[in-house]
Amino acid sequence: MRKQKWLAALAIIAIVAAIGFITIRYLEPEYAYMPPKEKVMSKEKRVYGYDFWGRFVSNEEAEGMRPSEGAVKVDDQLLDLGRETFYKETFGNEVFLTDILGLTDGPITVANMTKAIAALKGKGTTNLQVELAKTATVGGKTFKKGEKIDTGIDVPKGAYAPLGMPVKYAGGKVKVGISCAACHATTDPKTMKVIEGVTNPDLNTGLMLALATNSAAYFTHAEMASIKQYIHDKSPVITRANGKKERLPDPDQLEDAVDRVFLKWPRGFFDSTIDMKSNPTQIPDAFTLGDHPYSWSGAAMAGPFKGLSVFSNNVHAQNSDSLSQSPGSQALFGMSEDVYVGTILQRAADQKYRYDPKKGENPGAFFEKADPTPGVPGVNQMIKPPSFPKITLAAPDGVHVGSPDRKANEENNAVSAWQNTLEPPAPPKNADSQTVKLGRGVFEKAGCISCHAGRYLTNNKVISAKEIGTEPTRAQSFKKTEKIFGKSRIYAPNTEVPIREKAKVLKVPTNKFDREQIKLAWAKDGSPGGYKVPSLIGLYWSAPYMHDGGAAVGSSLKEAGIPETLAKGKPADPYNSLLSVIDRDLRQRVIESNSASRDLQTVRVTGKGHEFWVDDKNGFSEKEQKALIDYLLSVDKPENK
Repeated sequence: MRKQKWLAALAIIAIVAAIGFITIRYLEPEYAYMPPKEKVMSKEKRVYGYDFWGRFVSNEEAEGMRPSEGAVKVDDQLLDLGRETFYKETFGNEVFLTDILGLTDGPITVANMTKAIAALKGKGTTNLQVELAKTATVGGKTFKKGEKIDTGIDVPKGAYAPLGMPVKYAGGKVKVGISCAACHATTDPKTMKVIEGVTNPDLNTGLMLALATNSAAYFTHAEMASIKQYIHDKSPVITRANGKKERLPDPDQLEDAVDRVFLKWPRGFFDSTIDMKSNPTQIPDAFTLGDHPYSWSGAAMAGPFKGLSVFSNNVHAQNSDSLSQSPGSQALFGMSEDVYVGTILQRAADQKYRYDPKKGENPGAFFEKADPTPGVPGVNQMIKPPSFPKITLAAPDGVHVGSPDRKANEENNAVSAWQNTLEPPAPPKNADSQTVKLGRGVFEKAGCISCHAGRYLTNNKVISAKEIGTEPTRAQSFKKTEKIFGKSRIYAPNTEVPIREKAKVLKVPTNKFDREQIKLAWAKDGSPGGYKVPSLIGLYWSAPYMHDGGAAVGSSLKEAGIPETLAKGKPADPYNSLLSVIDRDLRQRVIESNSASRDLQTVRVTGKGHEFWVDDKNGFSEKEQKALIDYLLSVDKPENK
C-alpha cells in the first residue's frame, strides 16, 4: 500500500513536470527512492548500545546512560531513521536548490529529467544523460537546445527517480532537493544495484551548478579574490538596516565569474569549503567507523559519534543553503549581512525570493517576509544551538539541521550511527592469501603503518599541510572562523524541535583534545592547517586518491592524470591510481598531466604531496609494489590487529 502511494505521488509529479499547466493547490506529494535491502551491495553490521560523547557503551554497561546528559541510544529505531534520512531527508533544501539557485530553471528541467528516466525503461544508469531544454551561454561556453549532457546522476535498476534527489510538488511546481545519497551512494555499473557509502564517482556537480540560473548564490564556493571586483558605479544600491547605503556586486558579472569556475570542477568532485577559494576535491566515502576525526582537515571531532554528527550536519546546514551563513558573513566574507543576502537573492529563480534593489526594500527585511523557516538563518529546517551565532567545535556551521517534531540533532545522530554500520562490498577480484600476506609485510616495511595504523588503518591524527605536502589552501579554509569562535554547547539529545525556552543545554567535552591537533584542524593561531589521516578501508571503491583527488590513472598507464581520465568520462582505475600514489615516476606523469590543464590549475587539483614512495628507488621490487596494492585493495573491513 505504501509503495502504491509513493508511485501515485511520483506519477502526479511526472505528469505535472511533463505537461506543465496542471495546478494542484492543496496536494503536495513527494517521492524519494530508497532501495530495498536486497538491491544493495554494501553490508550493514549493526551493533547496539549507547554513544556517550563519542565513547561506545554496550547495553550491558549502559546503566545510568541518560539522553538528558548526552547519551544517544543506538537501536534499530535510530538506525532505521538514519537510513531513511540518508535517502530521503532534504531538510527543505529544495527551496534553495530550486527556488533560489535555479537548478532546474535553466537548460536542465524536471520535465527533461523525467523524460530521460522514463527512456531507461527501468534498466538503470550510472550517468543520466539529460537533453537540454534550451540554448544557453554559460561561463563563455554555449550549450545548445537538444544537446545531451552527462549529469552523473545515478538511477538504480527498477527505480523511476534519481538516487538521492527527492522530488516534491509544492507552491504550484515541482521542486528538486538532495539527500546524502546523491553524493555518498552509487549504482554498480554491472549489476545496477546500489552501493551505500561509495562516492558517486562521476556526479557532475560543477556542470549542473553552472547551468543553474543563479549560480551566484553559491559564490562562496568559487574563486573570489574579493567581491568588490564586481562592484562598480552602476552596481545595484541597497540601504542596510542601519540606514547605510552599499552596493551589491553586478549580478551578471558575478554569475559569469562563478559559472566559469564551476565548469572547471572535475566529475565526482565538490567544493564544500566557503573560503571563496576554488579547491574542490573528490567527494568522500561514507565508511565512517573508526575514521575520526572527520572532514578533510579533521575539524569535526567533538560531540556524538566522535564528531561524525557534526560532519553529517554540514551537508544541509551549509552546503545546500548558502543563506545559513549570513550571521557570519562579515567575519567570513567581509560583507555585511544585508549585502550577503542581497547578493544571493538578486538573481533568485523564483519571484518570491528574487530581491530587487530598485524597490528600495532592505534585503534582510525582504527575505524575512519570504523566509519559509522564520527564526533561523537560511531556508532549510534548522535550529540555533545554544552557541549561536558563534562557530564551535560542535557547530562549525553555526547552526544544526533538524526537522520539526524531531529531537535536537536526532537525524544527524541517526545518519551517523547508521553510516558507522556500513562495510564496503568485497572487491570484484580478490588476491590470494599469500599475496595479501606479502603486501601486508611491504606495508609495514615501507613505514605506511606509522600513520595508517590499527584496526582501521589510521592513527586518527591530523598532519600538517607542510609535512604532507598537499595543496595548502583547503587546509586553511576554517582560518577565518577564529574571529567568531566560541565554546561548544548543544541541546540535550531528548530536546524537542522546535526548541522551547529553558531547554537543557549541555557542555560538549573538549578538554581532552590535543590543542595542537585543534590548531591544525582549524588552522588556528597561525597554523598552516592540516589534513586528517584517512582510513584505508574500502580503498578499492574510492579512486582517484590523495587529499585533492588528483592521483587518477585509467585502465592503461598511458592515461595519467585527470585530463586523461575523468575529464574524458573515463573512470579512475583503482589499481593504477594507487600505483601512482606509491611510484614517484608514475606520479610525476600524473602531476605533469594535471598541471598542463588550466582548468585544474584554477581549481587547485594537482595530485602533489604524500611523497612516501614504495618503488625501485627505495629498494622495492615490482612484485612488492603489486603485492602492496593487492593488499590495500583487499581491505573491506576493520583488521583484527
